[in-house]
Order: sequence, then structure tokens, then C-alpha cells
Amino acid sequence: MPKTTIRKNDPQNNHTNHQLSRRHMETKTTDRRSISAAIPYYAALPFIYLLSIMPFRVLYAISDFFYVVLYRIFGYRKKVVLQNLNNSFPRKTEQEIKKLSRAFYHYLCDSMVEIIKAITISKKSLLKRCKVDPASAEIFKQFAAQHKSIILVMGHIGNWEWACNAFNLQSPLQLNVIYHPISNKYFDQLMYRMRTRTGTHMIAMNNTYREMASHRSDLSATAFVADQTPKPDAAYWTRFLNQDTPVFKGTEVIAKKMNLPVVYATVKKIRRGYYEMFAETLVNDPKSYPEGQISEIYTQHLEQDIIAQPETWLWSHRRWKHKRPGQATSAGKTSITESV
Repeated sequence: MPKTTIRKNDPQNNHTNHQLSRRHMETKTTDRRSISAAIPYYAALPFIYLLSIMPFRVLYAISDFFYVVLYRIFGYRKKVVLQNLNNSFPRKTEQEIKKLSRAFYHYLCDSMVEIIKAITISKKSLLKRCKVDPASAEIFKQFAAQHKSIILVMGHIGNWEWACNAFNLQSPLQLNVIYHPISNKYFDQLMYRMRTRTGTHMIAMNNTYREMASHRSDLSATAFVADQTPKPDAAYWTRFLNQDTPVFKGTEVIAKKMNLPVVYATVKKIRRGYYEMFAETLVNDPKSYPEGQISEIYTQHLEQDIIAQPETWLWSHRRWKHKRPGQATSAGKTSITESV
């Protein structure tokens, strides 16, 4: 039997060795990243669960301590928050802006401990602390009776995490939530478990239309938390809180493609640790609306709710980091905050 000789300078052999070497390096890199992600997760996990099982009075005392650390000591994103508030409410005085920023940081710390509490909160406690307004619950029942699925459009206002979990316990519609996975896979899995405790179905943002289309026959409400920052060239632009603002087109595009009614939902803080969800049908026949109008209607509703309870919106987010393409400013629609 003839001997097979592998020549050192064989290009094909060199290419194979290079591929094996590259895969080996990629595996090592992936392993290192996995370990780097696991260490902070497993270090924090006992403290997260310890916080989660504590009674609310203790949690809110811890929240007050977090406020001192976050706002007074570290000044977490204080520059971003103050800039956002000043630009959004140009008629407010410096003292009013500072007072509002303090109220926001207090609420931010409350929402942090409330999200941790959601990992272990009982259904009974959740239903006591986060209700769906009776008139709003009737809207969902009517769509269910008509066997109509809906798109539920929301903002980062109030405790949206509690509201999504409570929704499944108070509505005949199956809740699907569009989300952006966290880069640390361990914390992402923890959040996933927390968000699906009451039966919520999570849909990764990059699979939105495919997932919705494949479950078209299901009776559901698919929630878009739509006040995040899209790429400027692919956005619908409007005036929102006194500023040129890009808005995700995805909610409107999918509503038209699938001909789904659009319902706006907001979460209002009643008092510390207690919330209520309110809903309103924005659009029954999305295909009959011109491009951009559904996004405009939703944005105006969100703006009104932010003005009503400004401290409960996420002001630490860099919402206005992009400028409208082709122009520095806009003479578009007037924002409510420009006239109050």
C-alpha cells in the first residue's frame, strides 16, 4: 500500500491547519468571555435573591440608601438626566429641574429594587400592587371576544416590568413582549425567568416579525416598549418633549403588515409600590392610516403621560443622542412642553 506523504508546503494542508488553529482560538476566547460573564453573576446572585425575599419596607429603606449612593455620591448619569430635563421642560426653573431630577433618582432606585422583587414576588402580592384599570381590562376582553390579537405599545414609564407580569394574570390575551437580550447571558437568563413567571412569551427583537407571523393564529397582545432610540436613517422623526426625536417604525410597519389593532398602554404610579395600567385603543384599522400617523399618535400619548408623572420616565437614557439627518433643528409639529 503506497505511503501518503503530507507535504509541509501543501497549500490545502496549510489552510486546514489555519482553520483548526482559528477555531481553537475562537473556542478559547468564547470560554474566557463565558467565565468573565459568569463571575459577576454568581457573585451577585446570593445578594439579588436576598434582596428579593425581603419585605417591602426593608426594600424601600435600601432604595433610599441606593439613592444617596447613586445621586449624592456617584452622580450616576446626572449630566445626561439634567440635560434631558432642561431640554424637555424649557419653561421650568433651575430649582424645579433639580427637584424633578431628585424625584427621578428616588424613583429609579425604587424601580431597581422592585424589579429584583419581581424574581420572587407572589401572584397575590403582584395583583394587589399592580392592577389593570377596569375600563382597560374591558378593552382587552372585547378584543378577546372578537378573537382579535392586538399590538400593545408602551413606554419606559412606571413599573413596566410588574405591569407585563400582572397583565397575564388579568387579561384573556396571551402577552408577548419584544425585548433586547442583555449582553451577559447569565443575567439575561435571570431576567428571562423573571419576565416569564406568569406566562409571558418573550420575543427577541431581531426575530419580531418572524415570531409574530408564525403565531398568527394565537390570541395575543404583543407589547412593544417603543420609546428606545432607533438608527436615525431608519426612524420616523417627530417633535417629542420639545426636541427632534427618532421613533421606531417597527410597531407601525408590523401593525399594517398583519392588520392588527394598536392599543396604547401606560403604567401610572398610584403611590410607592402600587401601580395601575391604563389602556386606550389608538387604531382599529392600521392599513387605513398614512405612513407615520400611528407613530405620531403613540408619541403624543406618551408625551402627555410623561408630563403628568415626569419622575417615572427613564431620563437617564440617552434618548436624544442622534440628530435629524440633513438638518440640525426642525420646525415640525409643536411639542406639548413647548406650550406649557
